[in-house]
Amino acid sequence: MDELDAAIVRELQLNARLSNRELAARLGLAPSTCLVRTRALRDRGVLAGFHAEIDLVKVGLAVQALLAVQVRPLSRTVIEGFQTFAVSLPEVLAVFTLAGGDDFLVHVAVRDLAAMHALLMDKFSKRKEVVGFRTSVIYQHTRRPLVTIPPDMYS
Repeated sequence: MDELDAAIVRELQLNARLSNRELAARLGLAPSTCLVRTRALRDRGVLAGFHAEIDLVKVGLAVQALLAVQVRPLSRTVIEGFQTFAVSLPEVLAVFTLAGGDDFLVHVAVRDLAAMHALLMDKFSKRKEVVGFRTSVIYQHTRRPLVTIPPDMYS
């Protein structure tokens, strides 16, 4: 990773739909150099994918929440089983495994509060390993548009 790689990553985080020619022009590179570097970033796993950002409200998923979940007994089998269950649910956007008082933080999106209640009662509370959960409804979600790579990470 060097400053040029970081610049490519920054530009693609801001707009992953840039063509190679547009990206090269923004960075003052030859298109062939830009393509080689971008492919190398992808091959090394730095660029893990290119995704469309969805407006959840516009697709009918107006209510988001974070579920802090505790499971027992704590074992690799239980943790992996819960992860597999949670990510299989269409309402689940992300699952974070935690250290501390809660074992998981699950980000969900549903159409309304009735659907949230049904999700909690019909899916999460029926799991035998789930011993407790707290729900925090999200009023607003602001995401930082890019990850800044510190210069000391350059090779």
